[in-house]
Amino acid sequence: MSSHNDKQTTPVSINYKEELSPGIFLIGFRRTFDFMAGQVIGISMKENDARRLYSICSGEQEDDIKILYKVIEEGYLTPQLSDLESGDTIWITLAGGEFTAEQGPAVWIASGTGIAPYYSMLRSGLGENKILLHGNRYLEQFHFFDEFQEILGQDYIRCCSGESGDGVYHGRVTAYLEEQHELNPGLKYYLCGSADMVVETRDILIRKGVPFGHIISEIYF
Repeated sequence: MSSHNDKQTTPVSINYKEELSPGIFLIGFRRTFDFMAGQVIGISMKENDARRLYSICSGEQEDDIKILYKVIEEGYLTPQLSDLESGDTIWITLAGGEFTAEQGPAVWIASGTGIAPYYSMLRSGLGENKILLHGNRYLEQFHFFDEFQEILGQDYIRCCSGESGDGVYHGRVTAYLEEQHELNPGLKYYLCGSADMVVETRDILIRKGVPFGHIISEIYF
C-alpha cells in the first residue's frame, strides 16, 4: 500500500472503541468525507508523525468511520491506538486506494483483520454474488460472522488453522484453495491480508488458471 505520507492530515475525535477479541479493536469517529468501500486512510497520533494505513471497516453511508486493527506489541502505532479513550484525538488523511469492489460476482479472500474492507463492501450493498474465504487462527476472531453469513450463506467459508468448529474448514485459506479441483477463471479475486498470505494465494490462483489481471490485492504489513 502507498504511504499516504504526502497527504494532508486533519484531527478527529474518537467516539467509539471496542475490543472485539483479545488484542483486536474497532475504533470509530464521525464521518466528514466520502469514500469508496475498500479504500484506506492514513492514521497518526500527531499531525506530523509517520502514518500507517488502515482499511475503512464501515459502510459508505454510515455516520461513523470505523477502523479494525490488531495490536502488534512491537508495532509503532497499534499499542498507542489501543490506549485511546473516547474523546481522544488522532490525525487522519482522506480516503484513497484502488482496492474497490463493484456489483457482480467475485471472490473475496481475507486473513485476519484483512476482513475490514470486505465488511465495508458488505455494508455498502456489494455483497450480492460474492464468495468470501476468511482465514483466522482462532474461532473467536471471525468478527461480523452473523452479518456475512446472513447475506452470503453457504458462500461464506471460514478457514480456521488453530481450532476445529462446526461448519468451519480446519486449515488455512491457502490449504482450502489448494484442495479445490477447479476455480472459475472468469471471476475477479480480491486478496487482503498479510504479505505472505497474499503472495502464496496469488501463486495458487495463477497455478489453477486464474489470469493475473483478475487478481486484485491489498497487503497488510
